[in-house]
Parts: sequence; structure tokens; C-alpha cells
Amino acid sequence: MRFPNSFLDEIRDRVSISQVVGTRVTFDKRKSNPGRGDFWACCPFHGEKTPSFHCEDRKGRYHCFGCGVSGDHFRFLTELDGMSFPEAVERVAEMAGVPMPARDPEVEKREKERASLTDVMEMATRFFQDCLQGPQGAEARAYLRGRGITSATQQSFRLGFSPDSRNALKEFLAAKGVGKEQMEACGLVVSGPDIPVSYDRFRGRVMFPIEDARGRIIAFGGRALSSDAPAKYLNSPDTELFHKGNVLYNHARAKRAAKDAPVIAVEGYMDVIALAQAGVENVVAPLGTALTENQLELLWRMAGEPVLCFDGDSAGLRAAFRAADLALPMVQPGRSLRFALLPEGKDPDDLVRQEGREAFDALVAAARPLADLLWMRETSGRVFDTPERRAELEQTFRELAGRIRDESVRRHYAQELRERVLAFFGATRTGGRPQRGGGFAGQGAPGRPGAAAGRLAVSESLSRSALVKRTAGMMPLREAVILVALVNHPALIDEHFDAVEKLSLKSPELGRLRAALLDAVAHGVVHDREALARMLAAAGFGDVLERAEMLVRRANQWPALPDAAFEDAREAFLQALHLHQSAGSLHRELKAAEQALANEPTEENYRHLVEIQAELRNLQATEALIEGFGLLSGRGGRS
Repeated sequence: MRFPNSFLDEIRDRVSISQVVGTRVTFDKRKSNPGRGDFWACCPFHGEKTPSFHCEDRKGRYHCFGCGVSGDHFRFLTELDGMSFPEAVERVAEMAGVPMPARDPEVEKREKERASLTDVMEMATRFFQDCLQGPQGAEARAYLRGRGITSATQQSFRLGFSPDSRNALKEFLAAKGVGKEQMEACGLVVSGPDIPVSYDRFRGRVMFPIEDARGRIIAFGGRALSSDAPAKYLNSPDTELFHKGNVLYNHARAKRAAKDAPVIAVEGYMDVIALAQAGVENVVAPLGTALTENQLELLWRMAGEPVLCFDGDSAGLRAAFRAADLALPMVQPGRSLRFALLPEGKDPDDLVRQEGREAFDALVAAARPLADLLWMRETSGRVFDTPERRAELEQTFRELAGRIRDESVRRHYAQELRERVLAFFGATRTGGRPQRGGGFAGQGAPGRPGAAAGRLAVSESLSRSALVKRTAGMMPLREAVILVALVNHPALIDEHFDAVEKLSLKSPELGRLRAALLDAVAHGVVHDREALARMLAAAGFGDVLERAEMLVRRANQWPALPDAAFEDAREAFLQALHLHQSAGSLHRELKAAEQALANEPTEENYRHLVEIQAELRNLQATEALIEGFGLLSGRGGRS
């Protein structure tokens, strides 16, 4: 039985390759990175003890670096289990929850026609490319040069030019044997019962070929060079090949590039191309319309938290709010959105040309979660000076949280928004004046626009805390607790390998100790504490470890010490790790907020800075309480 390619594509997209392979192998936890869809296992096709079988969800492929086997979902099942191809398709379709198609001669005929239509689209793409490089493409080349697009980038994206003629493409295709019906089916000509002679749809435009997820040309976007054109941008109509709401521009290229970076959605073709030229290839764009549910699904298949980057004007904000409303019912654990709003009047193309890639990377790194965007929309610029207005805000947030279909996420959103409202209105009642909403991140705080961005104020008792206090050359206690816990309870390294691998430490000597622990993993001694201690001592880390443990003992952080129960050690390690990661993130946000306020002293930027300072105070107070518990606890006497 021959299956339509569209059906095979659908079930491959719905079921990850790791789901198919995972039914027959056990993935190695230390080498695999599930968050990136990157998995390693011992190869099921040949005997081995070290994992060399690699499986990538984003590519939908597996490959063994030992024996060389590779393939997709269906090949895995046919070669390993001896299934026939139809049986393999049926197995994957069952996993996808998609019914098998009945054999339909008409469907098979359409699939053959689709294949021939992609050939026609390829011919049209080459025609447009040749026209861009020919004499009639001079104006289009000048336009692209003016936008900073190099010849190499033009060729990479296969940009072209459609001559300002009613039949240039039509005559070219006819000379190649392409029939009238095929041109119409591809949407390349305008036709209809009231049009006696069909004519070229795209005329006098810079042409952007649009690919499907497999890299085949399925449509075009055209940018008019004349200001008299009725539409600046024109897309192909929906055809057998192309349905605008189901396609993302640059999908195939971004899917490959998104392995090591978050996928980013911007607003237009030129934004995508300018960013790719600057080295940011993990970027897609909807095709001139608001983001659709199907496009969101495509984004989520590439990344759990895609970043939506909108222009910094009122239209960009409206687009962000529409996307937030669209996504809200569909968010799940590990599936949400982040938002990066550009400076007023700038798009990504402007930003990378004027300020370089670093400015765009910083913008994406500072992208805010969905909850922050919802808070900003409902509070920005509004005054909540009466009980009725405050009650209305609470009701709005209850309704927003209620839209979320996933029960656990809905509960956490309700709690998060309720806590923000309580803190927000608490500032109103204690501050003795009406609270005005604003800021991107949440809790309101009184202040004035343009106030100096002072550093965080810390109480006297808190400043004496060993967890907060830093002296020259002294190990940070929190970092020492994390490393000592890992050495004394090495099973934690295996449990939390990814977190240990990504751990960023301020202390250089503790950073080198962490690297030595990862090296111990490679030598297989991580499960034996005594063997691990001997290996670290032999590598010259005995003194560092001794000083770190003395610091931990002086602070009576007993769960990190050798005689603590493993469950206590795990709890203390996870608590210290969470505080460490939160502090790093908040300090980065504080730096960005201070810079934003220095550049643009608005009330919103000031409030954002104050909010981050408040979060840091809360975090440091938590650390002080933890230290105090260690000092006062009777169990602290174990040292």
C-alpha cells in the first residue's frame, strides 16, 4: 500500500523519534538532554557497553556512530523488529492517535500531482532567481543592498525577482511543458471564469520562496517595489501544497538550528533573513497574519518555550496580546511562551544592523514569561484606587487562569496571579496613595520616573549573614554547600547531572572542583564516595575540599556533611541549587533593568527595577533564614 506523503509527515510530526526508539532502548541519563530532544543509548543493532546510538527529535532521525545504522521512525521498526513498511506505518499511526487512511485511488492520484506541482514551484523559483541576477533585476538588487542583504544571503534564501509583466513566468513555464492547470494549481497565475486570459500573479516584486518542513518550495511571498502597488506584500493563495495558517517561514532551517538555541518567532521575511545573516538562524515568521494554533503547534514541536519577538510599537503589542490569548488555553508543563518586545520604532532588522547581534541576543535573553505579559496588559496605565476596581482586576485574573485546560498549570497560574495581586494591593494600602499599574513583571511599588537606580538595600542582620556576606578570597557558602554535598553524597551527581554540568560558580577553585567531579563521572567512580575523595585528592583538590567542608561545618549546614541521611542531603542540595540559580537570574535581570532605566528613565522601567530589587531582597532573606536554621538547629551539633 502506498501512503500519502502528507499522512507520513503528519504522524512523524506527532510522534517523536525518541518515543519510537524508547520502546526498545533505555536512554543514558548522563549523555541525553531531553529538554533539547537529544538522546543517547547503547545501540540495539549491535552489542556495545558505551552509548554511541544518537537520536534527535528535531531531525526525526537516529544514527549509530559505532555501526553506522541510521534512519527514521519507519526504518527503525522495519530493520529492528522485521516489520513490513505498512506495519511500521500502522504502529506509528497508532502511537500518534491517527486513523490509517483507506486506500483511495483519488488520494494517490493527488499525491502524484502534488509531487509534480513541487517540480513546477522549483522551476518558478529558478526563474525568479535568474531574473534577480539579470538586467531587469537591477532595482530589486538595489533594494536588497539598501536593506543590507548580501549576495550570499540572497542565494542562501533563494531570493528572486518577478518581472513587471503579465506573462513572463507563464511563458517560461509553458516553454518547459507546464500546463495551464498546473500553473493555476500552484497559484502562480490569476485565473477564473470572469478572467478570459490568466496572467502572472506576481509582478514587479522581490520574491521570497516559502519552504515546507522538508525544504520543498510550496509558495511565494512577494514584496512590491512600486509604492503604487495595492499591497506591499502578497502571498500565494492556498493551494494543494500550501495552507498559510499551517506554515512558518524558514521552518526547515530553524528546526535544524534550534537544537542549541530557543526558536524565535518574528513578524516578517526580512526580519528572518537579516537575523540569519547576523548568525541567528533559529528564527521563523508567520506569513503576514496573526499567529495561528497550527503555527503554535509547529513552534512547540521545535521548542518547549519559543520566544515571540514583536516590534516595539502598538501593533507589536497587540500582536503579543493576541498570541498570549491564543496560547493560554494550550499551555502545559514544559510548553509555554516567552515574549521579547523590541524598543519603540525598531524591528529585529533595524536592531541587528544598527547595534549588532549582541543587542538582539540580549533582548532574547531578557524575554519575559507569559504570566508577565498578561500582568502588564491588565495593569499597565490603570489606577486601582477603589475596592471595585481592585475586585475587577482579581476577577479578570481568575477568568484568565480559568481558560487554561491543564489542571496543574491552571492551579499554578491562579496562585501566581493571586499572589501578585495581593502584593500589588498591599503596596497601595500601606503606601497611602492610589496604586498605578505598570511594568512588565508584576508587583507595583511606589517611586518616581527617573529616580536613581540605587543598589539593593540590605538590612543590618541580613548583611551579617554568611550566606550573603562575601569577603575577598572567601568561598561563597552557598557554592561550598552545593559542592560539598555532591562530594559527600555522589549519587546526587547522577541524579542531577544536567544541572551540575551547567552550574556557573563565582569561585574559580570551586569551579575547578566541579570540573573534576564531572571528570570522575567519565571514569566511573562517582558512586563510591571514598574512591571519589581519593581521586580528587590525587588531582590536587584535597585542600580545596577541606576548606569548603570546614566552611560548611562552621555554618552548621549539616545536611551536606557525610553522616547526613541521603534524603536530607538531597533536600538541602536542591534548595541551595534553586537559590543559586534564582540569584544568578535575578542579578542578570537587575543589570538589564538598571541599564534600561539609565537609557530610558520612565515610570515603567523604574517600577521594573524596584520589583527585581524586591525579589532579590526576598531571596536573600530566605538565605538568611536557612543559615539561621542551621545555626539554631540541635542537629547542627553534628559537626
